[in-house]
Amino acid sequence: MNLSLRHRLTIWYGAIVALTLLAFGVISYISVSSELRHNLDASLERVGYSLEDIIKTNQAQTKKPLRPAKTEQRVKQDQFSFLRENQKMNFYGPPRPIDSTAEKEQDMVWAAVYQHIIFNSKNFYIQVADTTNQIVFRSSNLTSINDSLPMISAPSYLAFEKAEGASHGFAPYVFKNQNLRLMLMQTKSAQISIGYPVDEIEATLGGLFGTLLVAYPFILIISLLGGHFLAKQSLQPIDDIARIAREITASNLSRRLPPTPVNDDEIARLTATLNQMIGRLEASFAQIRQFTADASHELRTPLAILMGELEIALRSRKTPDEYARVLNSSLEEVNRLSNVVSSLLELSKAESGQVQMQLEQVELSPLVMDICEDMEILAAEKNIELQCEIEPDVDIPGDEQRLHQVFLNVIENAVKYTLPGGSVYVKVFKNDTEAIVTVSDTGIGIPDEDLPYVFDRFYRVDKSRTSMNIPGNGLGLSIVKWIVEAHRGIITVESQYKKGSVFTMKFPLKTPENI
Repeated sequence: MNLSLRHRLTIWYGAIVALTLLAFGVISYISVSSELRHNLDASLERVGYSLEDIIKTNQAQTKKPLRPAKTEQRVKQDQFSFLRENQKMNFYGPPRPIDSTAEKEQDMVWAAVYQHIIFNSKNFYIQVADTTNQIVFRSSNLTSINDSLPMISAPSYLAFEKAEGASHGFAPYVFKNQNLRLMLMQTKSAQISIGYPVDEIEATLGGLFGTLLVAYPFILIISLLGGHFLAKQSLQPIDDIARIAREITASNLSRRLPPTPVNDDEIARLTATLNQMIGRLEASFAQIRQFTADASHELRTPLAILMGELEIALRSRKTPDEYARVLNSSLEEVNRLSNVVSSLLELSKAESGQVQMQLEQVELSPLVMDICEDMEILAAEKNIELQCEIEPDVDIPGDEQRLHQVFLNVIENAVKYTLPGGSVYVKVFKNDTEAIVTVSDTGIGIPDEDLPYVFDRFYRVDKSRTSMNIPGNGLGLSIVKWIVEAHRGIITVESQYKKGSVFTMKFPLKTPENI
């Protein structure tokens, strides 16, 4: 089943909320249960220690002689009679240092509270036994003589929780179908057993569990609805982007996606990225259309000339010289077509990665010098001065045939676009990391508006083309730029219209990587 991103986000959000609520409920239940049981144990301990202190205090009083002068007539008194007689006892709370009158009064209040609990108990079950396991006191809610609580020394009851080194321990106990939390304490003179029903704790925990059980689905439903709403609101801009993107075709690439209200979020960055991509596509389509138009123009002209020459030759009989002229003219146009097609094929192979450079160490100085010597003939015909300043021992790694193609094209263009009486200057030198070749001329130059496009395919400066009638197809500098960049080099041009141009090519002296 294919779910939309909106529904998947809602499901994930709901699952996270459900697990979070479940973890919160479990932790809350365990924490409350632990806290309630801890508080109950603390209350049992306070009652136990208070009772122990009461026993100590009153036993100390009963041991004093009634008549100091008649010690021989001392009568052994019942040490636990005060418990059964419920007499008033001097008690000031658990023994500890008292720093102030306020603390002493507070301990006296707690003493009265726990004394009331012991002798007027309704919820606490209290039992005291002496060291011989003889029960000497039961609280009023232990009505029957058979109502007895376990004792810590009784071998029949050993499963109580006792901390190491402690004089008391805790255990669960069922008394008259009632669950108790039982504390067993051993003192020097007595065994104290105190129980308290856990019904209140269970009722509190049951109420908490019921509340969580009711609130859990309610909160989960609210969270799912809220998550679905947030997912819908968050993804709505993406739906709008998808709808508008489907409407953008090759015929309306100038259209752009609308900006989002928030300019620095993920959707805004996605919109900006897509708009940049559409802009690149628009530029690519424009370049393709321009390339198609230029290629058609370059191919149509020689084909039209070729067709016209052949049609004229077929209309009437010609002399051998006339046929030779027609064939020579046709051959020139065929060569022109062949050059255009070969250049296009070479650029196409280069872009697809099918052209491999044959790397070797190329001696740049004699290579450029040979090209300059060849170009001197063309320069002399146009009365152009060709000067070459070539530093010796300039070597670079590269493909010698391709590099020869680069320098020949650039120097030949400099000579072709320089008026008679001008000059062309070629310089080769190097620094610590690069070999540099510059070709400058005093030719017609390139207008500023045409300068960024001189390396584009089929691009020719119309003014220079019409004024000097120089043949060409506008592909030479495109091939030059590709070869230079394939050697990890760069080519730049600086020019002033009607004053001249300077082409600068820089190549690394070390072997370029990944050629």
